[in-house]
Amino acid sequence: MQRQKSFDFEQPTLYIVATPIGNLAEMTPRAIEVLQKVDVIAAEDTRNTKKLLHHFHIHTKLIAHHMHNEIQSAKGILELLQMGKSVAVVSDAGYPLLSDPGLKVTQTVIEAGYCVVPISGSNAMLNALVASGLCVQPFLFYGFLKHAEKERIKELQELKDCNHTMIFYEAPHRLSKTLGNLLEVMGNRSICIARELTKKHEEFIRGNIMEILEIADDLKGEMVLVVEGNDDEGKDIMEDVDVKEMMDAYIKEGYTSKEAMKLVAKKTGISRNEIYHIYHNLG
Repeated sequence: MQRQKSFDFEQPTLYIVATPIGNLAEMTPRAIEVLQKVDVIAAEDTRNTKKLLHHFHIHTKLIAHHMHNEIQSAKGILELLQMGKSVAVVSDAGYPLLSDPGLKVTQTVIEAGYCVVPISGSNAMLNALVASGLCVQPFLFYGFLKHAEKERIKELQELKDCNHTMIFYEAPHRLSKTLGNLLEVMGNRSICIARELTKKHEEFIRGNIMEILEIADDLKGEMVLVVEGNDDEGKDIMEDVDVKEMMDAYIKEGYTSKEAMKLVAKKTGISRNEIYHIYHNLG
């Protein structure tokens, strides 16, 4: 067992410092203070971090700490702590470790008995979640799905029964394919796409997957996908109901398929996701 009291005594410390995800005004006073007082800043990309430091008139020494040198860099950072120097780890934007480097050095430093202290700040995942309009807890942060479509579909199949709201990061050039895979595997769920968070063109796009697929190719910038969890509650409440027959009846009355789906769900207790699968013969 290891107990850490972060403010009880002075010793070399590893700080995990969140930095702005776009809007520099969101840099916290404590983050600025820590970056000024540490001996070394370990940055994912020293070129990007130099711009941040210049803006806040911080002149602390920079070293590189990225995914390609993470193991060797972790050893070097531990050596700095052993020499009595404190180090701050930063990523290009947001919180280190969350889809960014930092885990290896954190584990190495903890194992060696040094303090690891988080410095709060911006995080794209949480910004997207709280503004999505979807259930905020429980939630699952997954990060980036695999690049290869076959592997991505396999990941989604493993997640399709999860009843937590799910959060993914995605690049704009893969958005349409990822949404198509989500539709294929999970059905036409409610989602929110948050893009360019905290920047001038910040936008939240809320709807179902099919609706957003229609405009996906036109969307640019960094993306966060917030996806409705699987809601299977009550799907067996009316096992003998003919979902297709009910859907067709409502549509014949002039309702859209989306409106009909809501009405069938309300009347039967079957989730809209399950109704979608039944109606479209998706199994």
